[in-house]
Amino acid sequence: MEYTYLGRSGLSVSRLVLGTMNFGGETSEEDSQAIMDRAHEHGVNFFDTANAYGFKLTSVDASTVMGSGLTEQIIGRWFATGGGRRERTVLATKVYMPMGTWPNESHLSALNIRRAVDASLTRLRTDYIDVYQMHHVDRNTPWEEIWEAFSVLRQQGKVLYFGSSNFAGWHIAQAQEAARSRHFLGLVSEQSVYNLMSRWIELEVLPVARHYGLGVIPYSPLSGGLLGGVLRKQQEGSASRSISARFSVAALAARQEAIAAYEKLCTDLGQDPAHVGLAWLLTRDGVTGPIIGPRTVEHLDSSLRSLEITLDDDTLAKLDQLFPPPAPNGAKPAPEAYVW
Repeated sequence: MEYTYLGRSGLSVSRLVLGTMNFGGETSEEDSQAIMDRAHEHGVNFFDTANAYGFKLTSVDASTVMGSGLTEQIIGRWFATGGGRRERTVLATKVYMPMGTWPNESHLSALNIRRAVDASLTRLRTDYIDVYQMHHVDRNTPWEEIWEAFSVLRQQGKVLYFGSSNFAGWHIAQAQEAARSRHFLGLVSEQSVYNLMSRWIELEVLPVARHYGLGVIPYSPLSGGLLGGVLRKQQEGSASRSISARFSVAALAARQEAIAAYEKLCTDLGQDPAHVGLAWLLTRDGVTGPIIGPRTVEHLDSSLRSLEITLDDDTLAKLDQLFPPPAPNGAKPAPEAYVW
């Protein structure tokens, strides 16, 4: 396993991050525990979860989804089996999404942060969280309130580092400058959608993350399966019927020509498209490591192949032709893409 530091921090993490959103839903608890054990066998030490994972429909409104805490409970029961499982894991979880229908059971008020972290610690059966991430920006809570609440958690020893998720570049800058005014370390990571088909974070999020020393953790690295050999799997009759795959039907139709060319390029390289998609993210400046969300131990084992792939300049140029970076002003790299 390869390791790197999480942003400018001294925290050493694996270059592949184990995502746990499938645990308790797509993946049974028994299989989830087997996946976590296998991750440790491979040297994967960075696990990502959220208090909301294990989503459920509310009884008030059947179209509204809220968090259940189920995935954190599964991880907590795995930690409780001992064997150094907690000590070997860099644990990241999140706060923001609704965990109930009552006021102050979501977002980033000091009250919800206090309640949410204690609830996560109980479910996870641990006395501290390594990286506590804001699942989304809260446009109604001032940064002074958020950072004060977070500083209390650090003083109490409940949280060591803080991160963000789904933030724009402007949000990261706001957060870091507010933290600086308090002489606080601030954010060490940002978790964003990032893959060959969705490169928008290259415009502002990646540059501002590099500027402030945040490690970037891409999620949906294969664009809901579209970069995982979906056309070949359709021909073989083995295409995934997962939720993400169903949501990608329109995207597949819109980008089918590029995806077909991508799969041919991967075939010419003698590599699986999923492995190439992960390997490409590992070449991006500022990326700590992509989140992989295996549903089985075999999926996890297969993902490790991406660490062995070296993409040369010619291949990277071909990938840019198939999936161009979103530079509105042509050749200038971000963030100068806006400037004439």
